[in-house]
Amino acid sequence: MNAARPGAPTAVAPGAPTVGLGGRPSVAGDRDLPGHADRIGCTTVNESLYAEALAPFLAETRRLRPQHAEVIDAHTHLGLDEDGRSLSLGQLLSQLDDAGARRACVFPLHDPERRPAYSVPNDRVLAWAEESEGRLAPFCRLDPAEGPVAECERCLAAGAKGIKLHPRAQDFVFDGPEMDEVFKLAEDSGVPVLIHAGRGLPPLADGLVDLALRRPGAVLILAHGAICDQGILTTRLADHPGVLYDISCFFPLDVIELFARVPAERVVFASDPPYGLPATTLYMALRVARQARLDEAATRGLLGGTMASLLDGHGLPPGGAPRRGPSIELSGRLARVYGYASLVGPALFTGVVEQARAMLEMAIAACRDPDPGNVGEALEVVGGALRAASGLLESEDSIRPAIDLVYRAIVRAATELPDGN
Repeated sequence: MNAARPGAPTAVAPGAPTVGLGGRPSVAGDRDLPGHADRIGCTTVNESLYAEALAPFLAETRRLRPQHAEVIDAHTHLGLDEDGRSLSLGQLLSQLDDAGARRACVFPLHDPERRPAYSVPNDRVLAWAEESEGRLAPFCRLDPAEGPVAECERCLAAGAKGIKLHPRAQDFVFDGPEMDEVFKLAEDSGVPVLIHAGRGLPPLADGLVDLALRRPGAVLILAHGAICDQGILTTRLADHPGVLYDISCFFPLDVIELFARVPAERVVFASDPPYGLPATTLYMALRVARQARLDEAATRGLLGGTMASLLDGHGLPPGGAPRRGPSIELSGRLARVYGYASLVGPALFTGVVEQARAMLEMAIAACRDPDPGNVGEALEVVGGALRAASGLLESEDSIRPAIDLVYRAIVRAATELPDGN
């Protein structure tokens, strides 16, 4: 193992906007926001404001989560990224604890020290996983231009449990011979391949599908709900025996639609730290499971059961039919809130703060309804979260908690069942 180990990672200036790798934006420089209100990076007054607005979401998470359900995060990172984001072993384990997640798959970020062949970041992740006492399953990250097969063989021999590919960051497509060799190695070794399939990619579905169908024994985890080409990938890979879709997405409608395209047994929990947070994504997972009317067994599979079976060497459970139909039913009142509130995050992430405030105010206004119908309680909770987020935006060091509340609000708005059941 390489002796090089990271020291305390540096971060960019507080408040500088960055965008998450899967379309999950974040604000760099804020202290990592946990899922509970007792450790957030804002003033005491703002902490109280955040905690009060967060409370109903935490209570609902406890109510919806099946008792003793195992949670495994299929998509986490450690180390330093060129964009300035970073995550230490202690921070990641703390975030997993906040979500009640015992285990996670982990791999390097787009590390400045990735050359040659990602060997230094891979060795760091392998060492961190060993320190985690079995909680982290390390995946090796590969660059197809720098000896990927040799690096993968080296890492598998050192204890790696999977492979991570990022076609945007490493700028490659799936029709080259080196990718066929990587997929063959994954197939022969029985390890999964997690692939960035989020924002910022040219059309890549056809090349990826052709390769996947040539190597049906390789289990694939398409990250970020495969939003880069969700329609094509879910359709053309419908008969592939081993394709999973992780739910590390910013917009809940992308995840809701997955349950109309693929079996519930092929959707797995993932949050993408440091860009997303396990506790926040857990709320989304449970709300979407309820909206898709998953039974308890399917919900347990989504949260961690499917990944546990894969990581523990038992293979994937059989897949059934998709659980949802092709239509998404939304309350008209909450759809208006969702429409405005879903524009807040992108405006914040691009630095257009006034536009974010304007959209947030419109979303808050849409919650003020003297005739709420059967969504009155939802409007009250969502409105409270959005009003708190507006207050938090008054302070630069509270942007991350504000984003967390906006995200939970759009999740609630998008997943509320109009019939109240």
